[in-house]
Amino acid sequence: MTDRPKLLVTRRLPEAVERHLAGSWETTLSADDRPLDRAALAAAMTGYDALVPTITDRIDADLLATPGRRVRILANYGAGVDHIDLAAARAAGVVVTNTPDVLTEATAEIAILLMLMAARRAGEGEREVRAGEWTGWRPSHLIGQGLCGKTLGLIGFGRIAQATAVKARGLGMRIRYASRSAAAPEVERALEATRAESPAALAAECDVLSLHVPGGAATRHLVDTALLARMRPHAIVVNTARGSVIDEAALAEALRQRRIGGVGLDVYEREPIVHPELLAHPRAVLLPHLGSATIEARTAMGLRVADNLAAHRRGEEPGDRVA
Repeated sequence: MTDRPKLLVTRRLPEAVERHLAGSWETTLSADDRPLDRAALAAAMTGYDALVPTITDRIDADLLATPGRRVRILANYGAGVDHIDLAAARAAGVVVTNTPDVLTEATAEIAILLMLMAARRAGEGEREVRAGEWTGWRPSHLIGQGLCGKTLGLIGFGRIAQATAVKARGLGMRIRYASRSAAAPEVERALEATRAESPAALAAECDVLSLHVPGGAATRHLVDTALLARMRPHAIVVNTARGSVIDEAALAEALRQRRIGGVGLDVYEREPIVHPELLAHPRAVLLPHLGSATIEARTAMGLRVADNLAAHRRGEEPGDRVA
């Protein structure tokens, strides 16, 4: 028997992180790395002192109101917390933390990767080679577009968007952004970034539109039929934020009608389900939510989780508390 508090980690984490957590808590790790169903989450609420959930665990007000709830902290593994009802957590006295900062560079890299793949039609070329359909070099084959000299439009201008802008500047791109408030003047100067009056205005002028806003009701379907109609026919849409930000049916229709030039997606509206027209379209570059998937970022995320749990256990305010 042990008197250590009980911790449930809902998905497999890097081995070093799991070892670290097991050293301080009576830890239950995921056996099969599958999302927990609602019944399992409800049982966890009464069986553990702390949970380490991920984006695949939807924790709503009813779960937080589970009779006999024992959980006092949800130490989320990830920066986004739109899968947790923060207002209900506050009302229930359950602390919620996240893992900001440490996934910034990894996610920005994926955004740049998607831009390059979509612009240079790399996904089409890779599939052609693997299918044994490549017949050799020819001048007219899979001609894409360069990014140097093009305008990158960023919707949202937080840490990840600014890191993406730094990398895009290295490719010779111009930076425009749309956000609720203007960035600090020194940030704008360093990135030579200028602010558009609205996301719709930004969409009309950029060559690549990259999304960097949180999920939730306020941003649901921000990219819809009306916004897509303002884009240039060669423009590319990139999403490394949350799938709900894009109306996927509208995006698929814009691609089908050739009203935009391509898309690069790492997240999806009904993840892991992807709109069938996007799956079938050659100009869609589709990744399986790899934004933070480097060993450096995923380990650092886990250590932030551990730090937040340790602070809460000591009776201190966790550094990454969001509720």
